[in-house]
Amino acid sequence: MRSVGALRIIPCLDVDGGRVVKGTRFVNLVDSGDPVELSLRYEAEGADEITFLDISATIESRRTALDSIRRVREAIGIPLAVGGGVRKIEDAARLLEAGADRVAVNSAAVADPGLIDELASRFGVQCVILAIDGRRKGAAADGSPLWEVVVEAGRRATSLDAVGWAREGAKRGAGEILLTSIDRDGTGQGYDLDLLRAVTAASPVPVVASGGAARLEQFVDGAKAGARALLAAGVFHRGELSIGKVKERLAEAGMEVRL
Repeated sequence: MRSVGALRIIPCLDVDGGRVVKGTRFVNLVDSGDPVELSLRYEAEGADEITFLDISATIESRRTALDSIRRVREAIGIPLAVGGGVRKIEDAARLLEAGADRVAVNSAAVADPGLIDELASRFGVQCVILAIDGRRKGAAADGSPLWEVVVEAGRRATSLDAVGWAREGAKRGAGEILLTSIDRDGTGQGYDLDLLRAVTAASPVPVVASGGAARLEQFVDGAKAGARALLAAGVFHRGELSIGKVKERLAEAGMEVRL
């Protein structure tokens, strides 16, 4: 069954130097394979989309590797979202010309929030993803947790509140929020459900849950917390779970998925 409201399952390719890598909390990266080979495998398994993140593009002040994006685009037919090193309109245009269906912005949008408005105006909200890497930072006066936005591939903390930033990003024209919990990334402990609930409540646009999913029930929990798409990386790369198995469990839990 297919529906606009169906949950999407999205494998993520964190790419460094043309190879897919995976670590824990953005460090201790290990090689996980070739992006084209993995993309082909995931499309065959039923992935709804591929997210391609050039994780070193921002740090090294270079553009996302366009050749890798073209190779992936030529190999698969499902949607491709790309992020990494997008600082201006021209950067996004190059990614779209190389085959990306949508572009994700993170660090540059924090530095210049108007970039979101410009991208939405030029390419449409459906093409713009605001990627937010959040980390727990204390609690509010009422005891509820707070999260700060971290940029530059998890290397620099900001004073920006993750929930408020998601709300602002949606108002500026982001069509989707890609929400990653740095605390949970690569741990297998499941999505940060408190963060996910807070952001989905604040954001009028769909939220993609990212960071920590390793068991079937954790994907179900993420969906119940409000995510409209569920992203994972290492657990798929290592073959510990298949996309088909995840979809089967979500369907068993009464949730609509694209089969």
